[in-house]
Amino acid sequence: MSDYTAIADVSYTLADLLRNQMEDLIDPGSIAAVSPGEIEANDSVRLSLFLFQVIENVHMKNQEMQIINPAKLKYPPLILDLSYMLTSYPSSGIQDKTERTKDEHSVLGRAMQILHDNSIITDPFLRGCLTDDGQELHISQSLHNLGDMTKIWGTFQNRPFRPSVCYIVANVRIESTREKEAKRVISRRFDRYMKV
Repeated sequence: MSDYTAIADVSYTLADLLRNQMEDLIDPGSIAAVSPGEIEANDSVRLSLFLFQVIENVHMKNQEMQIINPAKLKYPPLILDLSYMLTSYPSSGIQDKTERTKDEHSVLGRAMQILHDNSIITDPFLRGCLTDDGQELHISQSLHNLGDMTKIWGTFQNRPFRPSVCYIVANVRIESTREKEAKRVISRRFDRYMKV
């Protein structure tokens, strides 16, 4: 059952997917689920995955209550859409600026290719509580204009703008803990009135 750790487990799932499929290009330890505002110049981060927005999926809001047993109902789950920003960083070992940029862009391109090829994530790639109930994560690129990206980057004090792309991970489920007693009909009475 997906519980309140589902958001953290989505981040873990995405980071793990990227680490497993990029190890021939960069060190898996250089991929981090962290805000670009927390990355220092001497850090070894090459790719950051930053969760910057969590919203309720309005299309999945009015679901039916779930039947637990004949006497008990459970409230529907909270369905969320998570917005991530994927940002690449150059290797500190490359001195030539053009080569650094090429390296930085290659890392971002490979990460985008992986997320494109895995736009629906199911078991065995899911991690944590996501594995308990057969969830599917749906990943799609989110279109943001330069103004939107500038606003996001403006929140990171004294950090230079880096190549970034945004994604939405849809249908992340957090099960409700609320239950309701279901009162069933146990008897019926019919009153018949006849007109004369």
